[in-house]
Amino acid sequence: VASAPGKVLMTGGYLVLERPNAGIVLSTNARFYAIVKPLYEEIKPNSCAWTDVKLTSPQMSRETTYRLSLEHLTIQCASYSDSRNPFVEYAVQYAIAAARATIDKDKKDMLHKLLLQGLDITILGCNDFYSYRNQIEARGLPLTPESLAALQPFTSITFNTEEENGENRKPEVAKTGLGSSAAMTTAVVAALLHYLTVVNLPTLSKDQQREKESTVDLDMVHVIAQTAHCIAQGKVGSGFDVSSAVYGSQLYVRFSPEVLSSAQDAVKGKGFEELIGDVLNGKWDHERTKFSLPPLMNLLLGEPGAGGSSTVSMVGSVKKWQKSEPQKALETWKKLSESNSALEIHLSMLSTMSKEHWDSYQSIINSCSMHRSEKWLEGTSEPTEVKIVKALLGARDSMLEIRCQMRLMGEAAGIPIEPESQSHLLDATMNMEGVLLAGVPGAGGFDAVFAITLGNSSSNVTKAWSSLNVLALLVREDPRGISLETGDPRA
Repeated sequence: VASAPGKVLMTGGYLVLERPNAGIVLSTNARFYAIVKPLYEEIKPNSCAWTDVKLTSPQMSRETTYRLSLEHLTIQCASYSDSRNPFVEYAVQYAIAAARATIDKDKKDMLHKLLLQGLDITILGCNDFYSYRNQIEARGLPLTPESLAALQPFTSITFNTEEENGENRKPEVAKTGLGSSAAMTTAVVAALLHYLTVVNLPTLSKDQQREKESTVDLDMVHVIAQTAHCIAQGKVGSGFDVSSAVYGSQLYVRFSPEVLSSAQDAVKGKGFEELIGDVLNGKWDHERTKFSLPPLMNLLLGEPGAGGSSTVSMVGSVKKWQKSEPQKALETWKKLSESNSALEIHLSMLSTMSKEHWDSYQSIINSCSMHRSEKWLEGTSEPTEVKIVKALLGARDSMLEIRCQMRLMGEAAGIPIEPESQSHLLDATMNMEGVLLAGVPGAGGFDAVFAITLGNSSSNVTKAWSSLNVLALLVREDPRGISLETGDPRA
């Protein structure tokens, strides 16, 4: 059983698509789980060319069976099913190809036997990935995190039924925008590679320092998950969502898309065995720097209740605008890039100051958590404390500038990156006591909003959001990436 976290892209929406722009991506406590076990106790006689794969998604009430050719790794759907899951299909094909390409000679027979026993794969996503607003409202419950916490873990998922006229509105399953497909693909790849003894995944005990672990195994999971995810999507995205699913919170710069050009051609007929060498030995030049929120700061996510925007069409519109107004686009991106860097620098400085001057830091965060930002400097004269407050205010200003440039880009490209309804909500949130900053994550739109709160101010923000018809989610930052679990999360 492996699990991988969902993410929130705090800065770097759109820009992270192009090197060398960086994005701050926070991993969360919302996790996707993949369970892999043998489908048969015994190997079926005369079954050497094909094996069976069963994929179960209990939340969607779906079960799909596949036949997998052990020679070519091609996959055929064996059950009548209108619901294919290309993310899992490619994860299976690439993970097995990688296992074959890298496993020691003396383990080849064992690998073949494991495959002949078939693969029984179950996928489960935390409730946080999906929207339960409608269910909560239908039951007449208040729009609060307590109502969410009362749901059964891994509750079955409602499908969007209402037809929306707006293009940018709803996928078939209402989601909260935490990157479920990337977390799911990563969890399946990780569970398979561990099951096939190709990698040894880390287990997450709270006190364990992950840095000590060899990253070789994680790098293997990362490369295979990126490949499967991109091919399933039919395009090479920036990859920040898969990277954070593998390694956890980070400052991310994307890989050059050319590294996947042979895998994209493969869809046109090159075999997996040839291909996997290109992918594993490719020049993966992404960069990631350890990053997490400074101490005593909390990530809070709110769902305004408009059911998920389609990132793909929003990105397309921004690219079109870049072509039509290259000069203006360049200027906007330069300003955005500078503000993104400034925010990262302020937050990193606050992390450093918390280590060097813990008592001052703690007392400032606690006092700021009880006031609105315009009062933060009042009564502060001690130089270290003034410096800490100025870094907090600097982070706020950087976020305001990021929001301003994102709005301008949305208006120019004709898409709702920060729609007016979201602007009102974010302004109101940033004016609340103890709120450092607020924004729309990732590509923007109607998905969700995030806030970074100081000290114990989250509960007041949650209540205020509830009165504004915004459901505060149970999601928090958790800087840890992929993990080997001790058992079935439903147990």
